[in-house]
Amino acid sequence: MPPTPRAMNTRTEKARTKKARWAIPLAAGASLALVGGVLLWSPADEADAAPGGKSGKSGKDAKAAFTAVAAGDIAEQCTEGDSGCEHPKTAALVEKLNPSFVMTMGDNQYDDARLQDFEKYYDTSWGAFKDKTRPTPGNHETYDPEGALAGYKSYFGDVAYPKGESYYSYDQDNWHFIALDSNSFDDDAQIEWLKADLAANSKKCVAAYWHHPLFSSGEHGNDPVSRPIWKLLHDNKAELVLNGHDHHYERFAPQNADGEADENGIVELLGGMGGANPYKIEEVQPNSEKRLTETFGVVKLDFTDTGFSWDLVGTDGATKDSSPSYECH
Repeated sequence: MPPTPRAMNTRTEKARTKKARWAIPLAAGASLALVGGVLLWSPADEADAAPGGKSGKSGKDAKAAFTAVAAGDIAEQCTEGDSGCEHPKTAALVEKLNPSFVMTMGDNQYDDARLQDFEKYYDTSWGAFKDKTRPTPGNHETYDPEGALAGYKSYFGDVAYPKGESYYSYDQDNWHFIALDSNSFDDDAQIEWLKADLAANSKKCVAAYWHHPLFSSGEHGNDPVSRPIWKLLHDNKAELVLNGHDHHYERFAPQNADGEADENGIVELLGGMGGANPYKIEEVQPNSEKRLTETFGVVKLDFTDTGFSWDLVGTDGATKDSSPSYECH
């Protein structure tokens, strides 16, 4: 079961923990591209250089089989008419990009994620594509006075609980996606379900997503609650993990669950810039390749049958960072 809701929320938390498979490099010149009606400007030197690795012909070298959008830490208690309200802007960007589906990495609604809050705030923006959203819960979804995840479950319904649990999986083309509830990573039932799910998977490529990141250079820092999950995913040759919780963007080089660089490891993408107040970068972690804060937007992921890559697209339509291209194991 998820833990008992804590008395404090993100606004009042003061004590926080501080703590290859690359292919082509970024192009030397800037470029313009029209994607889903949004003019995307790609600066020449936006992304940090990746330190060596393998070449491949997936990701940006291949036509995307499908596109998904991802973000976490989304709906503050504000609406489009409120000055400085960001989640309507990130939602408008998702609609223009028109992805096959949307992944959310928790803290979908602030502060206590009650059903009435979902209906008043989240639903007015990201609710526009609720039918193709594949969500996961964050710690704020556990703060609901009606019970942990009560509002989250009521709002998303069977989309978030397709088999009666707060974790599930689904397939798209040659990819297997696993949506997990990191509030209950100490639940043996979820661990056993994940083992069985990975054993039954027949797809070449695997991505998983949840709220609390194992690795983060932000204010919350590394969260070891995710390490057993990482080990399971690494042992089963997963490619990609997406997280939120810290309100910034960060991408990591492939690594193992102990934080050691590993060309056959997992790529972590932290995308907590969906609309909530930004956090500072506190302590840069090993294998961290790019970090951005004070940037609101969504991650546009391009998946092929053999690999993946992504762009961080800001609410101004500009490409703020582009990943290397990666091949599936």
